[in-house]
Amino acid sequence: MRITIFGTGYVGLVTGACLAQSGNHVVCVDIDADKIARLTRGEIPIFEPGLEQIVHDNVRSGRLRFTTDAAEAVAHGTLQFIAVGTPPDEDGSADLQYVLKVAETIGAHMDEYRLVITKSTVPVGTADKVKAQLAKAVAARGADVEFDVASNPEFLKEGAAVEDFMKPDRVVVGVDSDRAAEHLRALYAPFNRQHDRTIVMDIRSAELTKYAANIVLATKISLMNELSQVADRVDADIEQVRRAIGADHRIGYHFIYPGCGFGGSCFPKDVRALAQTAGQLGYETEIINAVERVNDRQKNVLFEKLQAHFGDLSGKTIAVWGLAFKPNTDDMREAPSCTLMESLWGAGATVRAFDPEAMNETRRIYGERDDLKLCENGEQAVEGADALVLVTEWHIFRTPDFTDIASRMKQAVLVDGRNIYKPSYVSQAGFTYYGIGRSAASGAARPVV
Repeated sequence: MRITIFGTGYVGLVTGACLAQSGNHVVCVDIDADKIARLTRGEIPIFEPGLEQIVHDNVRSGRLRFTTDAAEAVAHGTLQFIAVGTPPDEDGSADLQYVLKVAETIGAHMDEYRLVITKSTVPVGTADKVKAQLAKAVAARGADVEFDVASNPEFLKEGAAVEDFMKPDRVVVGVDSDRAAEHLRALYAPFNRQHDRTIVMDIRSAELTKYAANIVLATKISLMNELSQVADRVDADIEQVRRAIGADHRIGYHFIYPGCGFGGSCFPKDVRALAQTAGQLGYETEIINAVERVNDRQKNVLFEKLQAHFGDLSGKTIAVWGLAFKPNTDDMREAPSCTLMESLWGAGATVRAFDPEAMNETRRIYGERDDLKLCENGEQAVEGADALVLVTEWHIFRTPDFTDIASRMKQAVLVDGRNIYKPSYVSQAGFTYYGIGRSAASGAARPVV
């Protein structure tokens, strides 16, 4: 099939590369000429396991191309994906200007049937606006061109996006015509060989499904984080609680790991956007609003534990392990590390930080500053530090030599923001240990099995 992808960000690039990998001919278009030039040279602007290889393979094979020429891109693909950004407005609602601009562009250039598919995360009702924009652009030319509009939300986890695309749990397709449904069934047939995972529904339900999925997962995280706050105050161990409730198949173990809050480009933005959409319709989403409040509060817990231990943090040096919002990405959008570092700087502390992939992104966000030292590895980060804070649970941080780490530090204090360490083991190495929902007393006394 011949496919066009508007937008070469995270979603657009992964979608284009994976569809090319399954044998389609894909053109990715973007207005950023420098980015397109870099992609054409094989330079991948994001870190995502497996993505670089399939981009290189499909560019070499001729199945994947990059361009800034919108007319060429519209002429190429029967299927036109819109995968541009929908950044939040000041009120939290999704900004659709880029989506609608692409719709206008497609309408201005198409001269035969096109299926226009929203891949971006968009509010319910966006397909109607896209359809209206297409019709307006076609009419302005005095043309008579048939088109369909569909919704095909993505469910990609950063750090596992290629695998998620190639082996999907489900493929959600929102359509209002049989022709659109058949095109999308054919497109995703290679990913449904063993079991048909395609779920076809109306367009508005598909648009809501994306938000609903992210908000259910975000709610589980915030609920577990709130329980961790209770555990801290009643001297209980939330990790033991987690194992017990996760054994209930109605709950399960996914997304019930307490930590220092969620970040990234999806959960925070989608929570706000759906709450805003509902508010505009006169309905207050009390649970959804609470999810955001709990998460914002949870991002401060690492700083609060340091402050409770030291009192005055002025002049202290804090080592930070992990800057990306999650492992296997360099994405720092709304990352808990940002909240922590900014609070530490406000309190007069210095940060020594290391992340396997997000160092350049940290430099881009914060630039050069005297109170931030970006280190070459985790061991260098702890040199002379008064405390170590684990923020992102990269595998490289899983089994450090705590005795060696303690010997490098000025004071052996560890704040485990993801509960990945055994408190008893860390305490035996001489550390004062603080976890999430694991009081100092219970954490030091009880081994975690």
